[in-house]
Amino acid sequence: MPAAPATVVASATPTGDEIVDVAKIWAAATARRDALDVPEPWQHKLPGIRARLALPHATLFLAGDTGEPAGFALAASTDAEAELYYLAVDPGAWGRGLAAGLLDAVERWAVERGVTRLTLWVLEDNARACSTYARAGWVATDERQVAQPPGRLERRLTRAMPERPSRARS
Repeated sequence: MPAAPATVVASATPTGDEIVDVAKIWAAATARRDALDVPEPWQHKLPGIRARLALPHATLFLAGDTGEPAGFALAASTDAEAELYYLAVDPGAWGRGLAAGLLDAVERWAVERGVTRLTLWVLEDNARACSTYARAGWVATDERQVAQPPGRLERRLTRAMPERPSRARS
């Protein structure tokens, strides 16, 4: 039986409980990504998440298919550009289309804001994430940097956005 479609909710002012949910998802997802037996305490993830939420036009996207958040994305925008800072799905929900649903929601948000280009950084050795982004139309650039932490090489990806549809004038 196919998975239920993901429900994605966007918020520029997430609650404290939502931020805790996000930190727990990020801790679990990065532990699985990095093949750790025990995830880093979720409380250690809060400063980075809160710092990104404080950026101009930051928006948190929560996704789930059971009524509880199982994935999230966090993006912020400037005039014509936006950056996707986080995208993660709880490992127990991998393979259910939540990442694709989150990317679709971020892209719709970007178009509504008049953003012409989305960018993100992804660890080059994170094959699962790289594949997800490639399927969604993201393109690798030549820009690379060492992620701090975990000290691994990451690459910038971009996604050109279609122009916002013009509204008919009466």
